Amino acid sequence: MSTTTLQPLTSAFIDRRRLGWLLASGLTLLPLVGIGLREALGSDLWLFAPTVILYGLVPLLDAWIGEDKTNPFEEDVPALEADAYYRWVVYLSLPLAYLMLAFCGWYAVNAGLSWYGYAGLAIAAGWTAAAAMNAGHELGHKRSPTERRLAQLALAPAAYGHFCIEHNLGHHRHVATPEDSASSRLGESYYRFMAREIPGAMKRAWQLESARLAREGRTPWSLRNEILQTGAVTLGFWGALLLWLGVAVLPLLLIQAAMAYSLLSSANYVEHYGMLRQRDSEGRYERPLPRHSWNSNHVLSNILLYQLQRHSDHHAHAARRYQALRHFDEAPQLPSGYFGMFLLAFFPRLWFRVMDPRVIEHAAGDAGRINFHPPRRAALIERYSLAD
Repeated sequence: MSTTTLQPLTSAFIDRRRLGWLLASGLTLLPLVGIGLREALGSDLWLFAPTVILYGLVPLLDAWIGEDKTNPFEEDVPALEADAYYRWVVYLSLPLAYLMLAFCGWYAVNAGLSWYGYAGLAIAAGWTAAAAMNAGHELGHKRSPTERRLAQLALAPAAYGHFCIEHNLGHHRHVATPEDSASSRLGESYYRFMAREIPGAMKRAWQLESARLAREGRTPWSLRNEILQTGAVTLGFWGALLLWLGVAVLPLLLIQAAMAYSLLSSANYVEHYGMLRQRDSEGRYERPLPRHSWNSNHVLSNILLYQLQRHSDHHAHAARRYQALRHFDEAPQLPSGYFGMFLLAFFPRLWFRVMDPRVIEHAAGDAGRINFHPPRRAALIERYSLAD
C-alpha cells in the first residue's frame, strides 16, 4: 500500500473528532454489549441491547449533545484528506466485522440460546454487517484500486456485492429523480420503498456491470464481473462458517444479511425523501445540489456513520473522504440523526406527519419540485394545496 507524506495544516482548524472516529469502527463490535450483559445477568433479552442502544439511546444522545456545523477550512482539506490515520480507521472495521460475525455465529450455536435470544443476536450481527457496509460505501468511492477491493470485502458478509456498482454509477447519476430506485418519494412508506429499492438496485447493478463487460468483449459471467467476485467472497465466508459450526449458523447468516439490507434501505429512504432535481430546457436534469439531500449535523450519529449524514457534500464530491465533508446552510436538515429517523420510518403515519410538511416547505409549495409516490400524488397535492 502506498504511503503519503503528510503536510501540516495551514490554518487553525483542529479535528475535535479525531479519536472519536474510532467509534465508527468500534460499532462493528456492538454485539459484544448484548453478549456481555447476557453473560452477566442471565436473560437472553439482553441480546437485543445493541438494537435498543442504536434506535433508542443514540437518538437521545444526539438530541442532548446537539449539532456541530463546523467545517474544515478549504485550504486544510488536502492535508486532512492525506492524513493516513483516517483511512486506517476505516480499514480497521473490516477485520473487526469478520471476527465479530464469526464470534456471533459461534456464540449462537454454542451458548444454548432461546429462539428469541438467537434472533436478538442475529439482529445485532446485522448491525455489524451494516457498519461494514457503511465502510464499504466510504471505500468504494475512492480512486485507489486497493480501497475498491477492500470495499468488496466490506460488502461480502451481508451478500451485498452489487452495491458499489449500483450506488456509484446508478444512484449518483440518477439521484433525486423518478428514475432512481434508491431515491424515496413523497407519500411512499419505508416498506413500499424497500420493496422497490432492493430488487431495483440489484437489477440496475447487473445491467451496469453487464454493459461494462460487454464493452470489453466479455460475458456477464466473466470472472471480471465484480458482483460475482464479491459473491465468491460471501460464499467463501459463509461456507467456512457452515463447515465450522454446522447448519445451525445458517439462520443467523440470513437474518444478519436481511437486517443489513434493511438498514441500507433505511439510509437510502431518509437521504433524498421527496427531493426532485429539475430539468433544463433540453430535458437534462440539473446537477445534484445541496438542496437535493437531507442532511444532519448531529454529532454522535455523524461519528458513528463516518459523517454519512453530510450527504449533500458527498453527492457533490463523491471521492471526498469522510473527515473533510462539509455542512451547507442551504441543505435541508433532518430533525434528528439517522438512527432516530430510521426508527421514525418504521411508523409511516408518524413519518409522513413529521417529514411531509418539511418537504412541502423546502419545495416552497411547488409540486413541480417534489418527487411524488405516483399513486398518492393527486391526493397530496389536494391535501397541501400545492401549485401544480
